[in-house]
Amino acid sequence: MAHLQELFNQAIKPLPEIEDKSFASYFDSFADKKVMLIGDGSHGTSEFYHARAEITKRMIKEHGYTIVAVEADWPDAEAIDRYVRLRPGPKAQIGGKAKGFEPFKRFPTWMWRNREMQEFVEWMREWNSTQPPEKRAGFYGLDLYSMGSSIRAVIEYLDRVDPEAGKMARQRYGCLERWVEDPSAYGLATIRGMEDCEPQVMRMLRDLLANRLKYIESDPRDGEEYQSSSQNAFLVRDSEQYYKLMYWSSATSWTLRDTHMVDTLQRILQHHPPPEHKAVVWAHNSHVGDARFTSMGSRRNEVNIGQICRERMGRENVAILGCGTHTGTVAAAHEWDDDMEVMAVNPSRKDSWEIVAHNTGVPRFLLDLRREHIDPTLRAALAGENRLERFIGVIYRPDTERMSHYSQAQLHKQFDGYIWFDRTAAVKPLEVIQPVTPLGKEETYPFGL
Repeated sequence: MAHLQELFNQAIKPLPEIEDKSFASYFDSFADKKVMLIGDGSHGTSEFYHARAEITKRMIKEHGYTIVAVEADWPDAEAIDRYVRLRPGPKAQIGGKAKGFEPFKRFPTWMWRNREMQEFVEWMREWNSTQPPEKRAGFYGLDLYSMGSSIRAVIEYLDRVDPEAGKMARQRYGCLERWVEDPSAYGLATIRGMEDCEPQVMRMLRDLLANRLKYIESDPRDGEEYQSSSQNAFLVRDSEQYYKLMYWSSATSWTLRDTHMVDTLQRILQHHPPPEHKAVVWAHNSHVGDARFTSMGSRRNEVNIGQICRERMGRENVAILGCGTHTGTVAAAHEWDDDMEVMAVNPSRKDSWEIVAHNTGVPRFLLDLRREHIDPTLRAALAGENRLERFIGVIYRPDTERMSHYSQAQLHKQFDGYIWFDRTAAVKPLEVIQPVTPLGKEETYPFGL
């Protein structure tokens, strides 16, 4: 351990305060990648949100990134995308209260409805207002939990471009409609042989794809609305499968979810015309850190976003950055659907990677783990250590932390870079907020007023 600690201390690059103008420049050496994945060690830590926002701003301004794709549902993220890209279209229907939809209102609301996020969204809108439409940075959701919202979005789109197809969509998706408030009950019903909506869902997706050219020709906005509708149809298909699989195997359902997220990312990349666009992905460390080098892959046979991106796109085209902390506070709940609390984070365990980072005595640093940048002696020392890594999601159970939140990991293979903040604070959730940039006519602020 002493040998590892000495080598670790020598390899780290201390970082300035996140507010320092030079902070994000420390990540320029990762900017040549097609996809940059930035993980967080929890879904409720201010420094993680703030740091990846500053890094992403620099990637957009200085390095040509035009896609921000996050661990969130497509319809919710699209309300933000319409706002930040100043997109024409049905803002009030999608982003406002006219039809009772505000983004990120389901548990865990604080994951995206927080002040750190609001500041980044306002920055994106301000930046885009100075760019031509083809160079504006978009905001996209990769996850698959919005079955009900996505069904409604497909129907509303078809009602506008093909009313007969809209009627058919209502019939086919009607099989799922009664389950959207409790989709896990749908999975249980399929196991019992009471329901199976897969054939209708697949027919809906096939018809939408078959009419691609017809619908795009009727879309004056370069296929944006069709792309969104087709993505919602893909989401319904994968979500229907997910809720069936979750009762059979948690590993299989996890893999389907992360595969859906990468499929969505690739469709976003393919949708944008040349020159080639680049994407920043925000998700939890458990999603972005290559699963093959954690207990997820070695023990549970799960794959994740980081692994799939490396396999499909090549390691030379992907950068994976993780974030970690020693102690502080975090916004989280004790159980699913519980109220958010600001909880104290236990100090790192003595057998964790976090304690090695803490023992440097450096409050903030970047550790470059890429083979061509890391000292071979340190790489060998890292490989010889069997250590735990902490994962806090939206649930935090400090009393059972070892079992609930720690997992084996090979840090030097899991990530290309590790960002450390020794003491951190909880994100600042929003209640009522006001837009910073002026709204256009008929435009609805996506977080509500």
